[in-house]
Amino acid sequence: MKVAFLGSHGTGKTTLCYQLAAHLKKLDRHVDLVKEVARRCPLPLNRETTLDAQRWILHTQIASEISAVRDHDAVVCDRAVLDNYAYLVQRGGRIPALDALVSEWMKTYDTLFKVPVLMLPRFDGVRDTAPEFQGRIDTIIDTLIDEFDIDCHRLSETEPDAWLAEILNALALPLEPPQISLFRSEQDASGLDRGE
Repeated sequence: MKVAFLGSHGTGKTTLCYQLAAHLKKLDRHVDLVKEVARRCPLPLNRETTLDAQRWILHTQIASEISAVRDHDAVVCDRAVLDNYAYLVQRGGRIPALDALVSEWMKTYDTLFKVPVLMLPRFDGVRDTAPEFQGRIDTIIDTLIDEFDIDCHRLSETEPDAWLAEILNALALPLEPPQISLFRSEQDASGLDRGE
């Protein structure tokens, strides 16, 4: 299973990735997390980025996913290649050869979740904090989703606190690991034995 989160920077994708990966671990899945590769890029990012920087990010994302899938039965990706491509498109426009690569690679994800922009990005040493830049990237991502005819689950814009449950339901995963249910059953039974 390979799951990826789509969306602009500062939307909460990383938090969701860690929450989902932790939940999968509790379900005894051998899981890996493909972290946002842009943070390792040696070239300029954000509005000052270059086409070479975005090509580096795009291809490093693909390489990281190939490596993770090889050794794990569940992979959670903080971004998909389409997100990375959106930053390239913002900088230099569409490139037909990369359109084809991204469109084809998007088929390798089992499930995609689009995270809406509900908050302003916070400065973390890397991320651009301009709301208009965040919004522009989000618009490009939505355009690419439509033009590449990508099937993705769009998370609720009104209930961000319920996102993890929404994700687990979409993946047909239990909201609680079975071990917790067994433990609670034992507690409930022992309470009944004591007449509680």
